[in-house]
Amino acid sequence: MKRFYTILKTELKLSVRGMDMVIFALCMPLVIISLLGIIYGSKPAYPGAGYTFLEQSFGAVTTIAVCAGGVMGLPLVISEYRQKKILKRYQVTPASPALLLAVQAAVYAVYSLAALVLVYMASVLFFGAHFAGSAAAYMAVFLFVMLSVFSIGIMVGGVARDVKTAGIAASLLYFPMLALSGTTLPYEVMPPALQRVADILPLTQAVKLLKAVSLGQPAEDVWKSCLYMAVCFLVCSGISLRYFKWE
Repeated sequence: MKRFYTILKTELKLSVRGMDMVIFALCMPLVIISLLGIIYGSKPAYPGAGYTFLEQSFGAVTTIAVCAGGVMGLPLVISEYRQKKILKRYQVTPASPALLLAVQAAVYAVYSLAALVLVYMASVLFFGAHFAGSAAAYMAVFLFVMLSVFSIGIMVGGVARDVKTAGIAASLLYFPMLALSGTTLPYEVMPPALQRVADILPLTQAVKLLKAVSLGQPAEDVWKSCLYMAVCFLVCSGISLRYFKWE
């Protein structure tokens, strides 16, 4: 465990110096939730709704950091470490390559949780948001979503031949999910045909799950999304275990 925390501190420092995750995982969600609060304020999500547009969007905004770390950050850093023979070198040290992967996942988990706290504080303190759902249930679902999305990144980074290939694959996943999942353009205002396309994306199902929990909606409304995310985790984890390339 001491090795884990030592490597984690080092990797966190390197990540903060790079600034990419600070901008896309911390600043971007905070800016988006602030803009929603400024533009819509306490307006209801739709006529007669018992919650505001900002409260409806909370679950979607909190997934931005998860997507940035899991779909873009993890594949690039894993493929880069393999291409630079860092994973291979770890195989002859007391710290195994699996430990390094666990540290990387923990780094992006820290960003995701920090973004969640910042978005929540901004929503409540500055825009008076009130969430009907259970905080404990939201955290449990958030961690479940994080595991599922991170499994995608580990799979992509683990099977990609090099950093360039990982970058292309990550971009093909990241940008469509960011645009169509409901994190930027609300899912509810999309045409039915576009909604059917968006439903294929894992992040769309993650947004549905978190939105339902934050608004206190019945669990039976999102069981399909929960099953989808569980299958995504199992499939991506299975592929990673079977085809992951250490060198």
